[in-house]
Amino acid sequence: MDLGREPRIPPLEAPFESETGETLAAMMPPGVPPIALFRTFARNLPMATAMRGWGAYELSKRLSLSMRQREIVINRVTARCGCEYEWGVHIAFFAERVQLTRDQVVSLTHGAPTDPCWDDPSEQALIEFVDALHDGADVADPQWGALRAHLDEAQMLDVCMLSGWYHAISFTANATRVPLEEHAPRFGDYVPGEAGVDPAAVAVRVESGSPGVFLDGES
Repeated sequence: MDLGREPRIPPLEAPFESETGETLAAMMPPGVPPIALFRTFARNLPMATAMRGWGAYELSKRLSLSMRQREIVINRVTARCGCEYEWGVHIAFFAERVQLTRDQVVSLTHGAPTDPCWDDPSEQALIEFVDALHDGADVADPQWGALRAHLDEAQMLDVCMLSGWYHAISFTANATRVPLEEHAPRFGDYVPGEAGVDPAAVAVRVESGSPGVFLDGES
C-alpha cells in the first residue's frame, strides 16, 4: 500500500461533528491531531468508542509486557501482515524509545528470529511464538515452552491477545487502504543489505515534521 492508493473508506477530515471530535481527541494525546487510522475508525463511531478501552490497555503500563516486548510483537505482526501503515507508525514513535537497532528493525520486517542481531533468547522465542501464531493460528509445545521459560502466565496471555489485536488492526488498515502517514517510514527504508535509515533519524524527522502519527505508550 502507498500514499497514492485511493482509500476505500476515506478517513474523516476536520472539522468533525462534536461527538466524533470528542472521541478522536480521547484517542490521542492532548493537542495531537488524530491519525488516519482513527479517522477511518470514526466512520463507525460506536465501534471506535468500543475499541478505545482495549486499545488503551494494549498500549498502557497495565500490559504485563515491557514496552520493548510489546513493540517487538507489534512490529513483527504488522510486518508479517504487510501492514506498512501501522508498522510505520510504531517504528516512528517507538523503535528508538525501546532501543531497537536498525538491524533489528530490518529483521523484524524481513528476517528471522535466528538473525544474528537477536542475542537475547527471550526475544528470539518471542518472535518465533508470534510467527507461529501468524502462520498457523496455534503454537506447538516446543515454541510454547521456549517462551514460557521467560514469561509468566499473564504475559503469555498478553502476547496472544496483542498478536490478535494487531492482526485485526492490520486487516482493517490494509483492506480499507488507509493512506500512509506522510512522515512515517516505509518498508523500503529497512531493506536487508542497504544503508537505509536509522530508527533515531526517523523518530527525529517525524517528531519535528508531523503532528499526526503519534500514539501514547505511557498511559
